[in-house]
Amino acid sequence: MQYQFLGIGFLTWITFLPVLGMVVVLLIPRGNTTAMKWTALAATVLQLVFAVLIWINFNPSLSGINDASGFQFIEKTRWIDLQGVGWFGHVAVDYFLGIDGLSLPMVILTAIISFVGMIASWNINKAQKGYFALYLLLDTGMMGVFVALDMFLFYVFWELMLLPMYFLIGIWGGPRREYAAIKFFLYTLLGSVLILLVMLGLYFSVSVKDPTTGQMMHTFNMLDFMNAKNFDPNSLLGGLGTYWRYVAFIALFIGFAIKVPVFPFHTWLPDAHVEAPTAISVILAGVLLKMGTYGFLRISFPIFPDAMLKFAFPLAILGFINIVYGALCAMAQTDFKKMIAYSSISHMGVVLLGIAALNTQGVAGGVLQMFNHGIVTAMLFLVVGVIYDRAHTRDLSAFGGLANQMPVYTGVMTVAFFAAIGLPGLSEFVSEMLSYLGAFQSFQWVAIFSSIGIVLTAGYMLWALQRVFLGQLPDKWKGLPDVNGRELVAFVPLMVVVILLGIFPSIMLHPMNASLNHLVEFVQKAGSGLVATK
Repeated sequence: MQYQFLGIGFLTWITFLPVLGMVVVLLIPRGNTTAMKWTALAATVLQLVFAVLIWINFNPSLSGINDASGFQFIEKTRWIDLQGVGWFGHVAVDYFLGIDGLSLPMVILTAIISFVGMIASWNINKAQKGYFALYLLLDTGMMGVFVALDMFLFYVFWELMLLPMYFLIGIWGGPRREYAAIKFFLYTLLGSVLILLVMLGLYFSVSVKDPTTGQMMHTFNMLDFMNAKNFDPNSLLGGLGTYWRYVAFIALFIGFAIKVPVFPFHTWLPDAHVEAPTAISVILAGVLLKMGTYGFLRISFPIFPDAMLKFAFPLAILGFINIVYGALCAMAQTDFKKMIAYSSISHMGVVLLGIAALNTQGVAGGVLQMFNHGIVTAMLFLVVGVIYDRAHTRDLSAFGGLANQMPVYTGVMTVAFFAAIGLPGLSEFVSEMLSYLGAFQSFQWVAIFSSIGIVLTAGYMLWALQRVFLGQLPDKWKGLPDVNGRELVAFVPLMVVVILLGIFPSIMLHPMNASLNHLVEFVQKAGSGLVATK
């Protein structure tokens, strides 16, 4: 069934609505900042509406992953068609969009976080036209990554995010914004180059029949890359278990690991978070980090299943390092924002541990943790932004006794912190439990040692709550106002999701189930050489 509005598919709308909003923002006269804000907000609200429509009409029984018939809301047309001679021959790139149970949670997450980030951007007072235009362009890049099924198109969206994020940090960030922006740019560009090299290697190793001409041609179609029969056995990446396939898997892993970030590719993250404005920190932690783990699941695992099985244990070890190292670093921080930044490294380690287990429980827990962490970490960075806007400091030791002065803020922050700890009844409990359950089946001792992170997380989160809200209120903070209406508009949807998924996680797990089962089965069988295709 085709889902269209005004003759255009839902996925095109949800991806390019922000660009349409960006064009309108650029056409608004410079002094009319109110119109710019409302236009940008309208674009994100409409995007969220399309996300809800997609979720309502999503069929959870279809599996996707490597079979085009299992994807939904598909839009496919020839984008680049170049008939040539020589090495490249016939170059064909499709505008190929579609979603399955793996991408649906990320589409919903991106729409929610983009809307919340826009609310948090309301007090931007420097070069508003440039800020809102770049923000909307970033939104399109993020959404495009999660709906693209052609690797060339995926790479375009992946790179599209780099430019607006660089300027959003470098122009609207804190005192060391230029350093943080350049560091982010260089790290991400390095990863992008590695992804590009593997993409080209896949292009020259895979040949399929052109449905229009009947001739053999190279392709960038991700689903064609997952079919071992399409590989030329004499090509660089042909044949399961070959040296160059392992090299390609490692290169892809580094490219995606930088985005997660996985230790030791994490050092750009604390600087970027600390210097970025609040809304961009929300975007960065809420969505951008998930693109790395999504890349593992969408591209690395099903295209190189043989390498995934070989490197599963090292991936689990890296997950353990992320969990414990990130938690220890967070515990050592006195800067509120830097503490939350390091906590993201720790919580993304749980995702890596879960997906490395390569069983249904672990992978489902990892994907659900991607969604839940995106929601919870958005709340955490908004919490930091609220107090920084009022006190102009992020030093945890400078506060104390704020519970009576800011009771609503105290309640919001308590929910966010207990959700991050993984308190039963809140969303992250379910995803962390499933991740550890899956990891325990595959890597028993790694899972046991990784559980140290649960205790460490509770330690630094509760310690932060104590320092901020308990004790004697300093005289200089006695005039601090509580959370206002605009800030509540950003907080309330996130709190509702955190509580709802804590009580009824099947809302998100049910649509994911068929796709993730198929992913696990496909990687296990294809990696062992038992199947060559679906």
